[in-house]
Amino acid sequence: MTDKVVITAGLTGALTRKQHNPAVPYRPEEWAAEVRRCEEAGAAIIAVHFREFETGEPTVDSVVMKETMQAITENCGCIINLSTGVGLGATLEERKQPILQYRPEMASLNPGSTNFCLVNWRSGEIVGDFTYENPFHATVEFGRIMREKKIKPEMECFAPSHIETVKFLHQHYDLSPEPLHFGLVFGVAGAMQFSHTMLSACLNLLPQNATWVGIGIGPVCYKIMFAAAAFGGHIRVGLEDNVRIDETSKQLSKGSWDQVEQAVAISRIVGREAASPDEARVIFGLRAKGA
Repeated sequence: MTDKVVITAGLTGALTRKQHNPAVPYRPEEWAAEVRRCEEAGAAIIAVHFREFETGEPTVDSVVMKETMQAITENCGCIINLSTGVGLGATLEERKQPILQYRPEMASLNPGSTNFCLVNWRSGEIVGDFTYENPFHATVEFGRIMREKKIKPEMECFAPSHIETVKFLHQHYDLSPEPLHFGLVFGVAGAMQFSHTMLSACLNLLPQNATWVGIGIGPVCYKIMFAAAAFGGHIRVGLEDNVRIDETSKQLSKGSWDQVEQAVAISRIVGREAASPDEARVIFGLRAKGA
């Protein structure tokens, strides 16, 4: 079981809208249908960014969160990983709300600030120019909340320096029970881009026995998928990160679930099977379900 791959399905993220892919879920019934299909396809974790039911805007509205969580948990036995990023422009107080109001098995923990930009890679046009702020005091505070509620953090690292920050803060503030779990994020304009040397540098910085999931934004998601499967990592896929199922034909995904199917197939090519939710709980050292 130790060589099984844990597949996360990120269904919405903060930026993807229905105009990018109509399968992005906003409403509870859309979440319910999509999480069922993702679990059936082989996902063990569902990554959740809450969205306003009509507009699709990121939100921490208590009614939206309650109805969305109810729809997910009633239709899926997967591990729930709640985002504390929420959306670009959300305040730190707003970003706390998912872990203050709920006790998911996992949640994202961001150890470093980064430029988070939208660009035209061909022309160089800067379409959106944002700073994703994650000061040390916020990382420590969010980590304290997660530790007290026994929520497993996924350390979202957009640069090698973020890995070093995790190690420093964990040494002094005990961010998480070990093994530490990292999300290595590639492809954001303003953050690290994917190459074999960059991935190797990140893996060499990880603490002993740490686990990691490869996350690729846009077309790079498929390169990360293969690399994570081959080099012992875990995989995140879904409309949060990429709206297409095929980068050559530019064909849109039917949903996050068909990317999960693709991740399962790629993992099998390199001799790894997809972990069930219960197997993933063991791999990541999560609290027993219901504890």
